[in-house]
Amino acid sequence: MKQLTKAEEEVMQLLWKIKKGNVASILEELPEPKPAYNTVSTIVRILEDKGFVSHEKVGKGHVYFPLMKKEEYSNQSLNKLMDGYFQGSFTSMVSFFMKKNDISLKELEEIMKNIKDKEQ
Repeated sequence: MKQLTKAEEEVMQLLWKIKKGNVASILEELPEPKPAYNTVSTIVRILEDKGFVSHEKVGKGHVYFPLMKKEEYSNQSLNKLMDGYFQGSFTSMVSFFMKKNDISLKELEEIMKNIKDKEQ
């Protein structure tokens, strides 16, 4: 999977949220200070080149939509993080985040309960 820059990921987050949109509608969703229209247009074309986004022609313009689901990108990003920093060990990663975020065993049990509830 190709990696996204911070700006590319921000645009992807918006496309996942709005499902479809032209450059103007993406720009409208971005926080202040807003980048230039041409900047957003360039980012969308890069995302298209990377295979994350496609478009359909509507009138004289283009409406863009995500090709990759947000969950798929999240899973791939998390796996890359786990492989790159925790030698592929989920246990090491969870242990790291528990220590850094001072998570108690009770909170961890609650997280595990939520995971089990979602599996059923």
